[in-house]
Amino acid sequence: MGTVITIDVRDEDLPEPAMDAVFAWFHDVDATFSTFRTDSEISRLARGELREHRCSPDMREVLALCEEVRRRSDGSFDIRRGGGIDPLGLVKGWSVERASAMLETAGARNFFINAGGDIVVRGRPEPDRMWRLGIRHPEEADRVAAVLAVRDVAIATSGTYERGEHIVDPRTASPPSGLLSMTVVGPSLTYADAYSTAAFVMGERGAAWVAGIDGYDALAITSRRRTVWTPGLEEMMVRDQPGFRGDDRTR
Repeated sequence: MGTVITIDVRDEDLPEPAMDAVFAWFHDVDATFSTFRTDSEISRLARGELREHRCSPDMREVLALCEEVRRRSDGSFDIRRGGGIDPLGLVKGWSVERASAMLETAGARNFFINAGGDIVVRGRPEPDRMWRLGIRHPEEADRVAAVLAVRDVAIATSGTYERGEHIVDPRTASPPSGLLSMTVVGPSLTYADAYSTAAFVMGERGAAWVAGIDGYDALAITSRRRTVWTPGLEEMMVRDQPGFRGDDRTR
């Protein structure tokens, strides 16, 4: 998936085979959905060598979810463009959410998974504290835009600072303008991942769009270097962190 995946499990009694199964799952996802592999299922589908109704159940599930988000976002999220199909804007979050369920089934209750800014947290790192997650400033690697104290949530960030201008407005075929980064917090990483991409494409109205979806909130860095966030993030934000400079709140 073109990124580093980090897993931090705080439950000492988790069986080692459970971790092996999770990393095997990520390798399977890459083999199925990588657009850089000519033999992947998504590449075969894009070339017309495979029909959607003959795809694997995982592929059909991901394609259906992508279509759902395309409709919800009025086309700001669309995996089909330029004759290709690229579901990375949803499949990374989907795969991490599935990995999270695998760990929970194996008995894990307190853990953190990060796949290039797509994050699931469960429980607590220690009994007396929450997970503290820094949202990196998109232009200054040594500074955070915000720090969130959270448990049992999903967080996804879209922007150009890690992979360059890989996000394209499907309606114009050009990179979107207005934002440097968009972070979405909510119960499902599958949706948070896709919503962050769609909201990034929408520009400055993206945070308000996210706020209209039940259970989800957003934090954005605008191209004017302002940090804006939706009211639901207020109780998660840690104000006393070095480098934090909150600027505004959107409703």
